[in-house]
Amino acid sequence: MSTATKTVWNIDPTHSEIQFKVKHLVISTVTGNFGSFEGSLETDGEQLEGADIQFKADINSIDTNNEDRDEHLKSDDFFNAGEYPELTFTSTSFEKKGRDSYRLIGDLTIRGNTKTVELDAVHGGTVEDPYGQTKAGFEITGTINRKEFGLEWDAVTEAGNIVVGEEVKLQLNVQIVEQEG
Repeated sequence: MSTATKTVWNIDPTHSEIQFKVKHLVISTVTGNFGSFEGSLETDGEQLEGADIQFKADINSIDTNNEDRDEHLKSDDFFNAGEYPELTFTSTSFEKKGRDSYRLIGDLTIRGNTKTVELDAVHGGTVEDPYGQTKAGFEITGTINRKEFGLEWDAVTEAGNIVVGEEVKLQLNVQIVEQEG
């Protein structure tokens, strides 16, 4: 059992991006992001490995640079933001794989469906900013299948092309700030 002091880190939303990418018509990729989100890590002191990680994003903050598409994504065809206004993630494991690389495993819940996902995390470093705050940066990537989370809507063009791909690539660039104890 660790005797180290627990340290809490919060995501700094002004220096973080939560993005996803999905194929459209099989020929191009649409990028979207969540503008409203929050998350935290609890670590043993400064030790990042083994951190307990919590994250949630507001479905109504989805932005794909197209208002009609955003409204469709919020509808019952996809996220059903009226009934399920948030997606959540709770880590079950955060283990070091290499010098700056980690494997992040946890439970992702979208639209009331919870599945275990595995993500890759690269630690960009930890620094003290000019205001005396300790900050760390991570790039987190992975892929999920949207249908496993109840985002079932499908359409096919006259030519037989699928409108929206099933595979969704996740790309998070996150800066976390150590909280004063």
